[in-house]
Amino acid sequence: MPSPYRALFAAPGSRTFSAAGFVGRMPLSMMGIGVVTMISQLTGRYGLAGSLSATIALAAAVIGPQVSRLVDLHGQRRVLRPATLVALVASAGILLAAHFRWPDWVLFVCAVGIGSVPSLGAMIRARWAALYSGTPQLHTAYSFESVIDEVCFIFGPILSIGLSTAWFPEAGPLLAACFLAVGVFWLTAQRATEPAPHPRGQDGGRTALRAPGLQVLVATFVATGAIFGAVDVVTVAFADEQGHKGAASLVLALYAAGSCVAGLVFGLLHFRGRPEPRWLLGICAMAVSMIPLLLVGNLPFLAVALFVAGLSIAPTMITTMSLIEQHVPRAQLTEGMTWISTGLAVGVALGSSVAGWVIDAAGARAGYGVPAVSGAVAVAVGFLGYRRLKRPVPRRGGSVEHGSEREERHVA
Repeated sequence: MPSPYRALFAAPGSRTFSAAGFVGRMPLSMMGIGVVTMISQLTGRYGLAGSLSATIALAAAVIGPQVSRLVDLHGQRRVLRPATLVALVASAGILLAAHFRWPDWVLFVCAVGIGSVPSLGAMIRARWAALYSGTPQLHTAYSFESVIDEVCFIFGPILSIGLSTAWFPEAGPLLAACFLAVGVFWLTAQRATEPAPHPRGQDGGRTALRAPGLQVLVATFVATGAIFGAVDVVTVAFADEQGHKGAASLVLALYAAGSCVAGLVFGLLHFRGRPEPRWLLGICAMAVSMIPLLLVGNLPFLAVALFVAGLSIAPTMITTMSLIEQHVPRAQLTEGMTWISTGLAVGVALGSSVAGWVIDAAGARAGYGVPAVSGAVAVAVGFLGYRRLKRPVPRRGGSVEHGSEREERHVA
């Protein structure tokens, strides 16, 4: 491991909370696809399977920021454990309902309950921010966590689908629930690195989403999420048309691998100047990288194009997390980070749905027009909101340095 990453873990407790966060984040990429695989195997109803997966994603998008807001107010341990218990009970319910063929409405009620699963990525980044705020190490920490996110998305679906098809249908969601329980309870047992809660009143009773800069970031990432959702669906359809549907998972793994590589390298770089231009450049790069997908003619070309496209993901996400620090009060940092995940989740649901309609109407190659259009929308929103991003807000419970003074000692 390069020295900046090795130095990152010199802080006491950093290795263990990062490891707990990795375990607890695996369900993010396992639960939805696991439910789809389980329901399709047990009932053969792909429409029901897709609807349940979308319900889980949208419920998480609605409930997740509220859980994170409570975390900012009361602390991770007091909030994460009850929220996780709700998600675990709901997970058990959906497994039993599917196995014993209970009515569909029971499945949907349980799917909504699973949406209470906490955003472990935001919790871990908040711990890094508490350790390294205002130092170059925070940039390295955010880079490392973006790589961990991509690793989860590479191996999580493979584990979930593989177990459900090779062992028994409920195995994938069951393992996801086990990862969630172990990760959350391991993380919340580590009190020394837990960020201090901010009592009610420091946020003025307002949601972090009232911050104009955060609104721009979230709106942009709805369009970005549409890119991700559409690419996933269209790639599976394209591989099916080519007669190699099983290769879709490998091609999509290369998409995530490109992001992994870029995230590792980005974490080793040191930048000066404001982060906003780098963020906008990243959004533009993500949009431009969708254009070659319109020209794909075979799977090898698609694999190369998606690997290159993945190179812009992690650097953009890392810079986004740094911008959140500037645009929400410290007392609302966890909630602010979770809103980005919410924007992505909403975008993924929209992108996958629209892509499915386009594929049905015009074929898989035409489906790649959906991520291309989504990228153009992301760029347009980014440019329209750029001036808001250049106006950081003062923090409560901390301070925000403006302009070059902040950037001289904070690498973003």
